[in-house]
Amino acid sequence: MPSSPSSPPAGIRRRQPCRLPGRGPTLSNRAGRTAPGASAVRGVLLAGGTGSRLYPLTRITNKHLLPIYDRPMIAYAIEALVKAGIEEVMVVTGGTHAGEFLRLLSNGDDHGLARLSYAYQDRPGGIAEALGLAARFVGDDRVMVMLADNIFGRCIRPTVEAFSRQAEGARILLARIDDPVHLRHLGVAELADDGRVTRIVEKPELPPSELCVTGVYCYGPDVFDVIGRLEPSQRGELEITDVNNHYVEHGRMAYDVLDGFWGDAGESIDAYYAVNDHVRRHGANLD
Repeated sequence: MPSSPSSPPAGIRRRQPCRLPGRGPTLSNRAGRTAPGASAVRGVLLAGGTGSRLYPLTRITNKHLLPIYDRPMIAYAIEALVKAGIEEVMVVTGGTHAGEFLRLLSNGDDHGLARLSYAYQDRPGGIAEALGLAARFVGDDRVMVMLADNIFGRCIRPTVEAFSRQAEGARILLARIDDPVHLRHLGVAELADDGRVTRIVEKPELPPSELCVTGVYCYGPDVFDVIGRLEPSQRGELEITDVNNHYVEHGRMAYDVLDGFWGDAGESIDAYYAVNDHVRRHGANLD
């Protein structure tokens, strides 16, 4: 079930500028080389998949269209990007319900977006393949990729700002999970003594740390070259863990550790309702 390392304050606040905390960073920055100034970051929301873990709720709809408290799930992902300062977004989806995203989101104006584009993934080829469909949209800019069933209690803008100042490479957002059984179902970061990520292990029998990889990944435009060189996994898919480990192996991976709630609403039926309960009581994407 989703982990809540610390409960955010009660109340829901939407579409307000996100402020960095004044008492030191909400996210602890590691291993990122910085460059003066900041470069543009575009957003890619991945909203495909079969939703099999939420069956039968997903028998007649895409899981990202299911409600979380008072809004469709994907609305929280868009809000997370907008409050993080990203206003140009592409939604990548697939299946028979792809048109419903256009009906729901239209051109993005009602969600605070300056530009909303769409891409269609015509087969289940993995997260990395889905990201590859956004290559022309991203162009020479940087990109924050977010799995649209991820819900955050607090604003993720500090990660975007840190990444935009990074000279090169990638950045991921980690969450601390103290349940080893839960960690066995996630991607888990292995760390060196100096705090660097040395490997990301997918669904480890013996988790190497308590830090799991959430569904937020930041990359430079070279990520599409990395994806182009990937080999499909045993599942026949292009794995995002292989992308991340490429940057790890080349010493170009930075990370932040989330302070606050994170939930994967698509992980299971129990997780879906746990996220619903948390958002109803505490809100999401809070400053």
